[in-house]
Amino acid sequence: MTGLKTNLKLSLAAFTFIAFISASAQDEGFIYGKVTTEDGDVYEGPLRWGKEEVYWTDMFNASKRENKNLDYLSSRELDRLEDRYDDNDNLISRFVNITWDDDDDHRFIHEFSTEFGNLAALRIRSGSRVEVKLKNGDYIEVDGSGYNDIGAKITVLDRELGRIRLSWSNLEEIEFLPTPSNLDEKFGEPLYGTVICDLGEFTGFVQWDHDERVGTDILDGEEDGDDYEIAFDKIASIERDGYSSSLVKLKSGRTLDLRGTNDVDDDNKGIIVTVKGLGRVDIEWDDFDKIEFREAPNSGPAYSSFSSPKKIKGTVLVDNGDRHSGEIVYDLDEEYTLELLNGEKDDVKFIIPFYNVKIVEPRGDDEAEITLKSGDSIILEDGQDVSEKNLGVLIKTGSDRVYVPWDRIDRITLD
Repeated sequence: MTGLKTNLKLSLAAFTFIAFISASAQDEGFIYGKVTTEDGDVYEGPLRWGKEEVYWTDMFNASKRENKNLDYLSSRELDRLEDRYDDNDNLISRFVNITWDDDDDHRFIHEFSTEFGNLAALRIRSGSRVEVKLKNGDYIEVDGSGYNDIGAKITVLDRELGRIRLSWSNLEEIEFLPTPSNLDEKFGEPLYGTVICDLGEFTGFVQWDHDERVGTDILDGEEDGDDYEIAFDKIASIERDGYSSSLVKLKSGRTLDLRGTNDVDDDNKGIIVTVKGLGRVDIEWDDFDKIEFREAPNSGPAYSSFSSPKKIKGTVLVDNGDRHSGEIVYDLDEEYTLELLNGEKDDVKFIIPFYNVKIVEPRGDDEAEITLKSGDSIILEDGQDVSEKNLGVLIKTGSDRVYVPWDRIDRITLD
């Protein structure tokens, strides 16, 4: 089986952003909020993280500071996890709460990633330490070391003062608010189009080279010794021309063969497409063929489109026929439906919020079949979430806790 279980192009067409036409008004997809500085100054308006995140569907990335789920594992189980499991000692265990020292707590700390639309506020506690408030009122402490979302300069299009660029070190809190339907000023129109790659076609909102997201962002390149800086809103299509150059067709009809920068050669970090009902696909340059831009139906899902975060719940079927139902901690780490399941198919990375996932079925050591709530399925591989690197699941039912290693799981069905 390759790709999605149904016909690839037909199935992927079901993931287009047509549904967004009625999901939000023209400007409601842009991040909006109120920023308070340490000096007590307050600015309100559309927000952008550095030169990157600007939409509610963009990802906030950091590292969790602790993993309390390890408190339910014995030292024996933790040793087994470090050894990638011992085939002669593969048991399902019930655990009482055990306290470990900080060093043990940090052995299995994972990334915290979620769409900005799931956040209520960020409270800055130090240069790299942030308290994340979710829409449901829960708090998660994260660390930004190694992640550029914490420490970035934040640009605010303040309603009164205009464009202000704030240093992270001077911030106290960022409170996220619903975006007005029509903004007086914004960072640009969304990049939207169809990306054609080896795996198929994906239509949605686009991040070029992981960075450029709006029409005012610039594509750099060189042709015949001349340097070009072209706003994306002037570009009709980009087609990869081998590894070192791209054919850039402008809306005017002119075509350029550009090279010499990571926007147009194999130093490009990849093209990300955000797809309704699926999540994100991250396409490597080697697999990219062409993108055809067109006008976006709107700016994407509004802040109100992101419901209050819920705990992951469902039923785990074990290889001996046992079933365990309750709150599920996936990979001993992901607890909320707003968190992400990661995997690859034919070198295309899939980043899927758990709220889009219905069934996870391990397939040997290296892959798992993921069935989405849309009904489509795909086999993913090469990631901790879908391979033997997965730490297993913890099922919470009342005061009872059941731990099931990954290689004992037949199926996980989520509510």
